Amino acid sequence: MKPVDVLGVRVEMPTNQPIVLLRERNGERYLPIWIGAAEATAIAYAQQGVEPPRPLTHDLLKEVIQTTGHRVTQVRIVELRDKVFYAILVIDGTTEISARPSDAIALALRTDTEIVVAEAVLDEAGVALTPEEDDEVEKFREFLDQVSAEDFENPNVDPQVDPGDDSAPRET
Repeated sequence: MKPVDVLGVRVEMPTNQPIVLLRERNGERYLPIWIGAAEATAIAYAQQGVEPPRPLTHDLLKEVIQTTGHRVTQVRIVELRDKVFYAILVIDGTTEISARPSDAIALALRTDTEIVVAEAVLDEAGVALTPEEDDEVEKFREFLDQVSAEDFENPNVDPQVDPGDDSAPRET
């Protein structure tokens, strides 16, 4: 398992499909995961430190876990099967709960929990960038500094319909 950092979320053009971009902490690979608009907003809120007036689902889950005396100790992205990513929440170091990667990432950001990715997943879906492409990632980081969570809300998009390219790995 390789530790990763969450670089942020962005909307992939021309499909207007949000992605979360992870970067291998001690390596050179990036892992893009196509996600839903609601999850993109939840991740962006967590990264920006936005506290909504009422808890979002991920805030509620964090409170339930902590109030019952438990803690999320690790988030693992463990598999890519049939172009779908799979994740696991590790609670108290022993209990494993299946989760969508976007939900697990949103919760990890709220609980300051380490995110790791299986080597096999990085081998299959990770992307190593050339120096020129790495400049694009820096531009992406600059974009993330400018974007707000509301930018991911699109009332004309049905989150149950995937308008994107079916060949791209994503979560469902």
